[in-house]
Amino acid sequence: MVFVVALVAVVALLGGVHRYLWRRFVGDTTAPGSALRRAGTVAAYVLPLLSVGALVSGRSGAPFVVQQVLAWPGYLWLACLLYLTLALLVGEAVRPALRRFLAARSDRAAAPDTGERDAPAGELAAPGARGGVATLTAPADAPAPAASAGGTADPDTPADPGRRLFVARAVGGAAAVAGLSTVGLGTWGVLRGPTTKRITVPLAKLPRSAHGFRIAVVSDIHLGPVLGRAHTRRIVDAVNATNPDLIAVVGDLVDGSVADLGPAAEPLAGLRARHGSFFVTGNHEYFSGAAQWVDRVRELGLHPLENDRVEIDGFDLAGVNDVAGESEGQGPDFGRALGDRDRSRAAVLLAHQPVVIHDAVEHGVDLQLSGHTHGGQLWPGSLVAELANPTVAGLERYGDTQLYVSRGAGAWGPPVRVGAPSDITVVQLASRRA
Repeated sequence: MVFVVALVAVVALLGGVHRYLWRRFVGDTTAPGSALRRAGTVAAYVLPLLSVGALVSGRSGAPFVVQQVLAWPGYLWLACLLYLTLALLVGEAVRPALRRFLAARSDRAAAPDTGERDAPAGELAAPGARGGVATLTAPADAPAPAASAGGTADPDTPADPGRRLFVARAVGGAAAVAGLSTVGLGTWGVLRGPTTKRITVPLAKLPRSAHGFRIAVVSDIHLGPVLGRAHTRRIVDAVNATNPDLIAVVGDLVDGSVADLGPAAEPLAGLRARHGSFFVTGNHEYFSGAAQWVDRVRELGLHPLENDRVEIDGFDLAGVNDVAGESEGQGPDFGRALGDRDRSRAAVLLAHQPVVIHDAVEHGVDLQLSGHTHGGQLWPGSLVAELANPTVAGLERYGDTQLYVSRGAGAWGPPVRVGAPSDITVVQLASRRA
């Protein structure tokens, strides 16, 4: 029942937003019956259907080629919907000021310049016998002169149709440019590949021999119907260019099955690091066949850490399954991954979601490396992400444990990022004894 109510609420909200966009971009700016109005009306129905198709096609088992056809227009329209709506809401504040400005300018242009003083209130100026000005007193009950159609006597009086159309087109055009440019730049940012960040993290227990050890952290690649093999190759090239000692892929590698996305993941076999590449599951792996993907990444040369750990020179590297695995009896097991280790050694934990940080603190982890949040991906999504995650992006301390959250190397849903550019991060460990 709750799901049905939520679904109805979402559909009603989307319907209202699309109606608002149609009114401002189509209804207010085009003539009834015109080709532009017909095209805009068709788009107002087709675009949301494409978005729904993109969202449900993967979960419904539609052929992968159908998912690909729906994904680009459907997901991009969701991003456009957000930023066109935000731009129009800003335009609503500008619209009254623009109307008043145009009305005032129209009044100034229409007013005659006689060079004569204004008659006092209640008097009418008339030409005198000798070319002067005589003053006639108007009857007390005479009606006041009506304001001109475009006058400013009453600011609530609607503007004339021509001015109203001009304002609608000016505001709508500016909103379209702002919204679509934002989406275009955000898409280009994803398709060009992630930037490389570098941070240094001091660890109290790290021996001097491990000082300067570099871990390349990659999260949320999100291979799927939009981001494919070329996206993987860009990430592999960017990671290898950092010449890391170890590579950590911390979940949400894929949005689809091995059968559909196996070829897109193949470039991961080219990852190169002195101590190898390691992988932990994210929540999206459990939507895509986690067991099959664990086997596949192992074939590609990555080492899955399924509630397990390995000893690296100078520290322990542990990894836990994502909390989404609990639905399959494969959730995180901190006792198994960390319970019997030597706590005098530094411990670095790979865990997809930042929310497990409190378990990491309990088990004496020195540094947790996570992803999942995308840094919010689409502003103001960061404000929502802050409500659900202890840290949205960057490095923070929780007791004796430090948490670093990557914004991720890909994008989920719309291949667009605004205010949260994609990245890979080189985490350089520092010994306090050095």
